[in-house]
Amino acid sequence: SFCLLPDPQRENPKRKASGGGMATGREAGEPAMAEEERDWADLTPVCLAEAFSRLGPEDLWRGAMACCRAWREAARSRPALFAALDLEPAFDAVGADAAEWWTPAFQRRVDAMLRSAASLAAGELREVRVRHCSDDALAFAAKSSPQLSILSIQSSPSVTDRSMLTVASCCPILTELDISYCYEVSYKSLEVIGQSCPNLVVLKRSIFNWLDSSEHVRTVPAEYLRACPQDGDREAIAISRSMPKLKQLVLRFAKLSGVGLNSIAEGCKELEVLDLFGCANLTSRGIEQAAANLKNLEMLVKPNFYIPRSAFHMERKRRI
Repeated sequence: SFCLLPDPQRENPKRKASGGGMATGREAGEPAMAEEERDWADLTPVCLAEAFSRLGPEDLWRGAMACCRAWREAARSRPALFAALDLEPAFDAVGADAAEWWTPAFQRRVDAMLRSAASLAAGELREVRVRHCSDDALAFAAKSSPQLSILSIQSSPSVTDRSMLTVASCCPILTELDISYCYEVSYKSLEVIGQSCPNLVVLKRSIFNWLDSSEHVRTVPAEYLRACPQDGDREAIAISRSMPKLKQLVLRFAKLSGVGLNSIAEGCKELEVLDLFGCANLTSRGIEQAAANLKNLEMLVKPNFYIPRSAFHMERKRRI
């Protein structure tokens, strides 16, 4: 796991260049020189804010912001420092889903981070990449961030159409949206987002591998896996009718058929990247026909037809 909130400890702002604080240009491993020692407490707020702009998110939140009141206020004086909230590197560093991420306690931590970032950015928040946030926190961030252009909230079971409608009305310049593994978000949100955000060019709407859920059973709650969206064609039609400018569309394991795929090929003529990995309800012929209508297509990820068909047939029998 990893910490999403600033370190509560307060350190002395008189940090030495030879210590473990802010970098001073000395390469790691080189011996410290006495004449290189600096008193960071003497820097003006403007200089501190300029130095903070060179920090990564973790160093900013858990280092500079948690150091002392003077450093915290220096950071707060420049909202542009908080224009991007990207937690994906921290999630990716873990390597796989963790069971604790799917708990209310973890969601509260993510929510607190999202609310703080939106408040500190003072309307300048442009990029949000988080997971496991809630409706309330997302709605708060959307209302506070009219400049938001990139939103990724994958694996957020508590995000519903309610907050997505707020995003649509408050963030009209949205260009990229990732709602993968958000099972409470329906085709209705896709329709409104498409109509309200005409500049949307990237949409990611993948679902968990429903052909073989064994890789998720120890982390993702079983009831959530069973709630997998079934209306793939309806979502595809909503996308085709409201998002004509899409250039990248990712629908991994989506349950759309040839009907939905043909609709996308007819309505999203500008597509350059189309990812259909795991879409086992599609046929090779159907994919080829749809691709032939997409003249700008540069990358097509086809379903892996080596996926165990037994799982596919079992799923079809359950639907019948």
